[in-house]
Amino acid sequence: MSGPLRVLIVDDEPIAARRMQRLLRAEPGVEVVGVAQDGAAALVAVRAQAPEVILLDIEMPGGDGFALLDRLGPEAPVCIFVTAFDHHALRAFEREAVDYLTKPVAPARLAEALGRARARRAARESGEEIAELRAALATLRRALAPAAAAPPAAPMLWVTRRGQQIRLAPETLDHLTAERDYTRLHQGDQSYLMTESLGALAERLAPLGFLRVHRSVVVRLGAIARIESGRHGALRVVLSSGAALPVGRSHAARLRAWQEGERGARP
Repeated sequence: MSGPLRVLIVDDEPIAARRMQRLLRAEPGVEVVGVAQDGAAALVAVRAQAPEVILLDIEMPGGDGFALLDRLGPEAPVCIFVTAFDHHALRAFEREAVDYLTKPVAPARLAEALGRARARRAARESGEEIAELRAALATLRRALAPAAAAPPAAPMLWVTRRGQQIRLAPETLDHLTAERDYTRLHQGDQSYLMTESLGALAERLAPLGFLRVHRSVVVRLGAIARIESGRHGALRVVLSSGAALPVGRSHAARLRAWQEGERGARP
């Protein structure tokens, strides 16, 4: 069962942000993990606090709310736009926002929007769990295969870059990130775009020591240098390459289980 809905408020108006905090405190099952006053601060807060929902103003100094979503890409939490203007609504829903609230926000409308956000969160978690169950089933089938059978060769990954076909060995990768329906493969300071979904690749690579730690991130376990805990219990993994990646709440238990297994395997 999912815990409290972790919410980040992004609004450059302090009075509006404080009012939104008061409204959210009256909502059961909601945890405000931070307030950001512009896009740059919001980008840092999303990566550090791993909120599940952002209440996002549109018109802010240093870039609007749509620019922030562009920068976040597939890492973007569920979005509820909150603005004083109604003429951005069509564009907001084109960006898959779950709701569009106009200021001043009525408590009943906020509760309705949060209900939609919970439904979107549940749908995301359900999709992730199905992909992970498929990967676990594939691993079990391989474990139960006849001992005399020759182990399958590790799959090679082929990507196209500047008209060239490049062959990548999975063990050379650090991590993978979702880019809409495609996946970006990260190898040191290089990256390659592959026309296969992150879910499909996570399933293929799970037997080779890869773990999905976020809805948009898969890591090679051997590349993990440390696991860090942030505020409000949010986790992130830091790789030997220096990359710091968020850990989703629904994936934290599997990461901890792997960590405990590593400790138990030490002499």
